[in-house]
Amino acid sequence: MPRVNAFQRTRLGFALAALSLCATSALAAPAACERREVSEDQAWALHSKLLTLDTHIDLGRGYASHTLDPGRFTRAQNDLPKMRAGGLDAAFLIIYTGQAKVDGEGYAAARANAEDDFRRIQRLVRAYPDQVALARSADEVVELHRQGRIAVLLGMENAYPLGDSVADVGLWAERGVRYVGLTHMGHNQFGGSSNPNAELGDGTEDAGLTELGRELVRSLNDHGVLVDISHVGKRSMMEATRLSRAPVIASHSGASGVYANARNLDDEQLDAIRENGGVAQMVAFRSYVAEVDPALAAGIAALRSVYIGNGWDAASDADIEAYAAGVAALRAKHPDVTLAQFVDHIDHAVRRIGIEHVGIASDFDGGGGVQGWDDASETANVTRELMARCYSESQIQALWSGNLLRALRAAEKAKSQAAS
Repeated sequence: MPRVNAFQRTRLGFALAALSLCATSALAAPAACERREVSEDQAWALHSKLLTLDTHIDLGRGYASHTLDPGRFTRAQNDLPKMRAGGLDAAFLIIYTGQAKVDGEGYAAARANAEDDFRRIQRLVRAYPDQVALARSADEVVELHRQGRIAVLLGMENAYPLGDSVADVGLWAERGVRYVGLTHMGHNQFGGSSNPNAELGDGTEDAGLTELGRELVRSLNDHGVLVDISHVGKRSMMEATRLSRAPVIASHSGASGVYANARNLDDEQLDAIRENGGVAQMVAFRSYVAEVDPALAAGIAALRSVYIGNGWDAASDADIEAYAAGVAALRAKHPDVTLAQFVDHIDHAVRRIGIEHVGIASDFDGGGGVQGWDDASETANVTRELMARCYSESQIQALWSGNLLRALRAAEKAKSQAAS
């Protein structure tokens, strides 16, 4: 077991106490107050006590290969040094598959892609066992934090790789997947997407869960895997939420009540998550948080056409670096979407459905980030902004991990009930 110094023991003791409080006490909404000044030192004094968990981080290009070693500082928004620097203690790393045709060929390619992502995460865990380990339960997250190691959990974004049955749910659950997003950008064999894909022949309407989709929700419950309704069309989302025997999560979504976007949750959807006992993880993704400055958006689009015109896979490392540098320069020149605007989404969700049902996600390396929280090294800034808005320590702990771990424990209970 890795050695834990006195500072780490103190921090971990505070975090475990806060988690216990979150699990056993009702949490009131933050008291209304005038915005207050919070220094960096004050923020770190509290942030260092917390167990922080980001529910959605994608794998950067070349992740866990000779081109991107996540054990070192890299060009990616998330790697182990940045997590340490920002006090980010746990994260769901994502097995992501973009939507393609719903047929045998598409399923085979999707499955191969999912296998590749899983192997990349395995390489990270095997390469740095003194720093990071895979967590398969809420208790394991807490235990790894006690040891001073980063906890990695697995999420599957888009159930498409499962193919035309739910037979593989048990396999992925055994491997450590703890949530599955039913859809992504486009309808699939399980249900409707919040963003239909006309190029795939999708209609504009979400027809709801298919029979296979309903079977998937039941199977995820039976295996202790959270149903993730981010990217899911409203009708399919509402049906899945009513059907699920365990809390659902929105692993990375915003609030339409703050900024209207097809990917965000309206108040009726938020209410359904509360009634189900689930958690809506608010996401720091610029174009879901607020309107991106038109000049900035146009400049980024121009850079994409030059450097990424044939897709990310076809772009060279030099192209990627030039694109990233160009985007950074544009963001320095034009008004950007800010951390404060992101926390507005947290505020709205808390006021609407209660702090017990709200959490935090970045979507780093999948398009996420805002000015002030644009990579994992800036994670403490989120705590600082919440403190400035009068959230208490126990409330901030609930947002950072307490609520999600409570939902995960409920999913584990649903599995045990199914087995009995």
